[in-house]
Amino acid sequence: MLEVEFTHILGGFTLDIAFSSGGGVTALFGRSGAGKTSVVHAIAGLLRPRRGRIAINGAVLVDTENRIFVPAHKRRIGYVFQEGRLFPHLTVRQNLLFGSWFAARATNAASRARFDDVTALLGIDHLLARRPRRLSGGEIQRVAIGRALLAAPRLLLMDEPLASLDATRKDEILPYLERLRDHGRIPIVYVSHAATEVARLATTIVLIADGRVQAVGPVAEIMGQAGLYPLAGGFDAGAVLVARIVAHDPRWDLSELEGGFGRLVVGRIDLPVGSQLRVRILARDVIIAGERPASVSSLNVLTATVEKLVAVGAEAVEVELRAGTDRLLARITRRSQQTLGLVPGRRVFALIKAIAVERRSLGHDATTDFAADAQIFEG
Repeated sequence: MLEVEFTHILGGFTLDIAFSSGGGVTALFGRSGAGKTSVVHAIAGLLRPRRGRIAINGAVLVDTENRIFVPAHKRRIGYVFQEGRLFPHLTVRQNLLFGSWFAARATNAASRARFDDVTALLGIDHLLARRPRRLSGGEIQRVAIGRALLAAPRLLLMDEPLASLDATRKDEILPYLERLRDHGRIPIVYVSHAATEVARLATTIVLIADGRVQAVGPVAEIMGQAGLYPLAGGFDAGAVLVARIVAHDPRWDLSELEGGFGRLVVGRIDLPVGSQLRVRILARDVIIAGERPASVSSLNVLTATVEKLVAVGAEAVEVELRAGTDRLLARITRRSQQTLGLVPGRRVFALIKAIAVERRSLGHDATTDFAADAQIFEG
């Protein structure tokens, strides 16, 4: 359990932060300049809040009322920056062993992460003899993560770890971050302003705007709320659905998914039947119909109920829909809203193209128990 509650003034900028999280990946999400990195600095001990309290699993790191401030080097918190910051004169193995050496000084050897397990988890065991100049950007970041893990932290902070990577390198490292979330057994605070990363990785989202927490909750709940995306920097709004693959259709190269929303046909997903994953559907890819269409090209027609409408600019409306137990978002014109007579409680039909699934945010989901079978960081 991570508990964060503090206020601080940086020049003319005021931070007023309060949230708690139960583990997994807590994503601090919001536009650049919202105050996310300052929150991470406060957790790490690099910023001393004017007032407040920060605790991890009941261990108090900051309590201004009782004059408690644990120095950064005693907090056992790993920090991964935007750039890997590896020692250029050392091999990958030597960079990683620096983390192990620190762990031996910071805690007893029995609680240290096992070197072989960490390198296997991150897929860097074949890189151990190389020096940083012979690594790709994605490999550098994986080594930096491994070094932080081998210091046996009780919390891992990742501040925009993919920001300096191109799209190819981001796609390379995201599966490893999923593995770390699902099998690493170490809670992570992940800073990002990229909706695709947050949709794919987060267990809990903390939406921050102008130095204040605007919303906190599970990823599907927060990303399915209408009206929040302008606070996050105007990214394409999109709801996150948790689904299970129930069938593949090789004739048409399609896959069929099932979840609380019902059933969804999408382009072929190269995972076995039974796999559980997250699917992000952008609001601009959802069409609303007042009546069930008799003949339409869309393969997906979901029954839904309008829950909320939020104006977006002068011409558009974001419609929050409830499809079964899940949320969907649709962005339509004000004219369409009026023509359809959309009001909260209205029953409608949501049309979704099979090719509408956002592939970059498509990823494995283990929200039911992200540490159930994790053994890597024990003993």
